[in-house]
Amino acid sequence: MTGLLAGHPVQGALNQGCAWGAFHRHSFSHALGSGSLHPSGGFPSLGAPHPPQRGLGFPGDWAHSSVLSWATEVPRKCPPGVTGGTLGMVRARAGALLLHHLLDQRPHVALFRELYLVCVETALFSRQFSNLLGTVYRCGNLNFTCDGNSLISPVGNRVTVFDLKNNKSDTLPLATRYNIKCVGLSPDGRLAIIVDEGGDALLVSLVCRSVLHHFHFKGAVHSVAFSPDGRKFVVTKGNGAQLYHAPGRRREFNAFVLDKTYFGPYDETTCIDWTDDSKCFVVGSKDMSTWVFGAERWDNLIYYALGGHRDAIVACFFEADSLDVYTLSQDGALCVWQCDTPPAGLRLKAPSGWRADLQRREGDEDEEDNEEEERAVRGKAAPAAEEQQGKVRYSRLAKYFFNKEGDFNNLTAAAYHKKVHLLVTGFASGMFHLHELPEFNLIHSLSISDQRVASVAINSSGDWIAFGCSGLGQLLVWEWQSESYVLKQQGHFNSMVSLAYSPDGQYIVTGGDDGKVKVWNTLSGFCFITFTEHSSGVTGVTFTATGYVIVTSSMDGTVRAFDLHRYRNFRTFTSPRPTQFSCVAVDTSGEVVAAGAQDSFEIFIWSMQTGRLLDVLSGHEGPISGLCFNPTKSVLASASWDRTVRLWDMADSWRTTETLALTSDALAVTFRPDGAELAVATLNSQITFWDPENAVQTGSIEGRHDLKSGRKELDKITAKHSAKGKAFTALCYSADGQSVLAGGRSKFVCIYHVREQILRKRFEISGNLSLDAMEEFLNRRKMTEFGNLALIDQDAAEEAGVAIPLPGVKKGDMSSRHFKPEIRVTSLRFSPTGRCWAATTTEGLLIYSLDARMLFDPFELDTSVTPARVRAALRQRDFTRAILMAFRLNERKLLQEALESVPWDEVEVVTSSLPDLYVEKVLEFLASSLEVSHHLEFYLVWAQKLLMAHGQKLKARAGTLLPAVQFLQKSIQRHLDGLSKLCDWNRYSLRFALAVSQQRGLKRASEAPGSEEEADGSDEDDESLHLLGAGPGDADGLCP
Repeated sequence: MTGLLAGHPVQGALNQGCAWGAFHRHSFSHALGSGSLHPSGGFPSLGAPHPPQRGLGFPGDWAHSSVLSWATEVPRKCPPGVTGGTLGMVRARAGALLLHHLLDQRPHVALFRELYLVCVETALFSRQFSNLLGTVYRCGNLNFTCDGNSLISPVGNRVTVFDLKNNKSDTLPLATRYNIKCVGLSPDGRLAIIVDEGGDALLVSLVCRSVLHHFHFKGAVHSVAFSPDGRKFVVTKGNGAQLYHAPGRRREFNAFVLDKTYFGPYDETTCIDWTDDSKCFVVGSKDMSTWVFGAERWDNLIYYALGGHRDAIVACFFEADSLDVYTLSQDGALCVWQCDTPPAGLRLKAPSGWRADLQRREGDEDEEDNEEEERAVRGKAAPAAEEQQGKVRYSRLAKYFFNKEGDFNNLTAAAYHKKVHLLVTGFASGMFHLHELPEFNLIHSLSISDQRVASVAINSSGDWIAFGCSGLGQLLVWEWQSESYVLKQQGHFNSMVSLAYSPDGQYIVTGGDDGKVKVWNTLSGFCFITFTEHSSGVTGVTFTATGYVIVTSSMDGTVRAFDLHRYRNFRTFTSPRPTQFSCVAVDTSGEVVAAGAQDSFEIFIWSMQTGRLLDVLSGHEGPISGLCFNPTKSVLASASWDRTVRLWDMADSWRTTETLALTSDALAVTFRPDGAELAVATLNSQITFWDPENAVQTGSIEGRHDLKSGRKELDKITAKHSAKGKAFTALCYSADGQSVLAGGRSKFVCIYHVREQILRKRFEISGNLSLDAMEEFLNRRKMTEFGNLALIDQDAAEEAGVAIPLPGVKKGDMSSRHFKPEIRVTSLRFSPTGRCWAATTTEGLLIYSLDARMLFDPFELDTSVTPARVRAALRQRDFTRAILMAFRLNERKLLQEALESVPWDEVEVVTSSLPDLYVEKVLEFLASSLEVSHHLEFYLVWAQKLLMAHGQKLKARAGTLLPAVQFLQKSIQRHLDGLSKLCDWNRYSLRFALAVSQQRGLKRASEAPGSEEEADGSDEDDESLHLLGAGPGDADGLCP
């Protein structure tokens, strides 16, 4: 077949692929006036099927064109923002369709109909990973950016950047194969080297947020550090240190070039620090020794070994502009080492042999250009006396101890700021100390956690100190001078179980096995309130329709309601007999609360207003697995393990209206947003769809093969056979109701098309091999004749664990064990705005959103529509035509220019003349612009006039327009909250100023008459009061 197509014009199309689907990734279903495909199977249109418009890559004359000319034209129109996965999928399937066309000579219309379906299927759900919430720190070292305003924190196999100035968090769109071990940041803050537990490294550009280079160090790396000049970096691997040339700004084939390897320690190296002039670096080791190495070929300093400790070295630091060294060991000892030579006293080693002759012949030519330095430096702990002559010498000035007498608190992390001479140390008990060096004066001491402090970092100004506690997942930023928190975040101690979006999509509430309920802001990514009233694991969370009340269920036998205005638990619902609640639901009015019991198989109904138990619904013969209220009617659906779903009518005294018989145990149930359909996930990996009015099954989806669960390390059966017992445990509809999102005990989340009952896309939520059940096949290298190596607790000797339990060992807790958490999806929710969806997983709270970086997304594009014609129409003051052409090009900057060129007094005329097809697009653009634009009043006028002019027509399409309206509401509500706080603060400030000025005036009136100037001043004060709104009879100033 390759020979048949050799030299054919379609060969370029088969190689490049069809990128047309990426043009219409989200709004394609509304392209020609219809929200769905035509019933006849043609293109979406107002009438009969017809060929697509011009300008979309199709030939202008349909009758005289061929598929080959279109196939060779489309790849050149591929937008630069198209992602590789979406484009690859379109490329393969479109190429196959073109090939069948060439071989079978099918009609053009049939071919393009199939190409259209391929593009819609692959590009409609091109949502990408957007942010990671719920987990702020796992393991590894913390780093501040060079400006000191942002904190870089490793979270599992991802990296999150916390902007402390703007109160935002953002997770980089990259991931390593294992959990991140260490992160090295370049001095200019542009590059970062991220190394995972397996030794794989990523060179990342923090400017463009992309991976530049992959590298494997062939071993575990403990730390990495750039030199202050940014020309080199050192990694500690095994019992040595490797010096690499840092990647520059020019393109290189190999970004990591090894310069030297330094040996000397007998055990693993743990920490690194550089001198300010990048001439030397110091390395600490677990063998209780510290080594100073020269980064260049110094004559009087090649290596120097320092001892004096009785435990492993945790950190070592150089003093500013000096070779003096501070070393800290795990037993809480600090040694101060003084060097007899300043940094300027280091001498370069004179060349010898042919290098000296060559340098002599070539005169003043630089020696480094022709020098081949030694690749390895091997140090000796006790060198000979003749080798020490004329070399740098160190002497110990002092030795200090952090622990008091009888206190055995291990030192786990440390950081030193050279300019302010501030030493920060963290301990295994959760305490930290601030000392001033070299006098070792204690400045501050505080306990921030009951777990070990795993990492410490200081920003460039020395004001903020960051602490990371891996045991509880805590991340703290402390301003030590004011003794206040800049940032205090903590994820769920155990896994998250459930989540819910607020009605406007601005907040997400999560519940975990640790009994905590956390509310997250989707814009900033931070948790702003945590409720800890539950004494056991939280099983379900939901918002009421107002968005200001959260209702949660727990295994402690209570259902609680929390107020987001006052941040308090204002209602607690209990059952007559103690029971464990497995799920919760609230009706659309927010007045009725329902919870399902796990042990008594009953459903309890309470009143939100009074808190009293209204009814107890019996009838199920198994634990209640899910509850859901119909969004439009007073009907409650309950799913149970007894293989039934019951529908309860709230208006008819909670009588069972229908009982839906299933083929297996029900695990999840949900209504479509319009309430016309019900989806149920069962234990046999099926998703069944029902008509709740007629109790008729309308379809089913078999998802067993789509889950593709992995094999655990200790599983006796293969992943193919273990998948037979897996099923979907989380289910939700999309905002438009056309798709359903499903997940379970697998690393995949599947999106299915409800009507076609096909898999639209499968998302891999994690590729972290540090989690269990990630790989389909076991690693044969771990299998021995005695069994699997995973049975041995290999990680028990780590710093956070205990010693390996060998005979005679008495150290550590013998019952402590290390285990891998299993990858799973516990809950799924689509945002009401329709632009993103969230999943609670083992990794944390993952948010996937539409790719906003797409550069070209036309809509009914024609060859006559160009940016020049749009600007020409604006100059002619034909605003309606300019806006319509701008929306057909769909370039954001051009749209903004067209809308902001309209005078505010003509907005009403322009909005009334807009066609109905463009109203929804204008609403979406206004909602997205309100999030970032400063022209609040202008865009609010646009939104008001648009809704007033087209409100009656929009009500007929309320179902399809609901996501756009909720997105607009979310943007307006965010500005309302911010402006209301600012206005309240200004109003209270003005009232205070008026009260103070009035008191001053009264005091002056009571005193004896003064000079004429004072009298004039009092008159001016009275006039200013009148101007500010305090009338003659108004003694309180401004009214509240």
